[in-house]
Amino acid sequence: MTGRGTRALDAVRAAGVAHAVHEYDPPPPADPRDRDRRPRYGLDAAAALGVDPARVFKTLVASVDGRLAAALVPVHLELDLKALAAALDGRRATLAEPAEAERATGYVVGGISPFGQRRALPLVVDASAEGLPTMLVSGGRRGLQLEVAPGDLVRVTGARVAAIARRP
Repeated sequence: MTGRGTRALDAVRAAGVAHAVHEYDPPPPADPRDRDRRPRYGLDAAAALGVDPARVFKTLVASVDGRLAAALVPVHLELDLKALAAALDGRRATLAEPAEAERATGYVVGGISPFGQRRALPLVVDASAEGLPTMLVSGGRRGLQLEVAPGDLVRVTGARVAAIARRP
């Protein structure tokens, strides 16, 4: 695998961002009849790559006062919807339905990247990223992670940084 062919990778290259590409074989999708198993795409990526989960960030799409936005939080933590709403000067946030997130970003759930989205959504990055030399985010498909400096990600995407993650 080479990582070519995703809009995320094209966007990072076009922006001249220093990055590393990490590929792995994602586990097969969970049986849809197993309603108790939540997808663990980010934790699976961290385990497959042997990386601390605090450095691997998942991209979640939410509706803040009726407008879609994206959030990046470490894969071992949860998104604090109240904190996300506050970070975007909103009152209320709810997670978007998977199909809505996929339509807006052009990526499949488990492969949604903050880079190269079909429609660039306002983005908030959890403040824990600020203390990291590099972070890993989806490269636009399951099994592909991009390693970038948090400052570069914020600069290229125009993201805000705020404390938006909490322990499960």
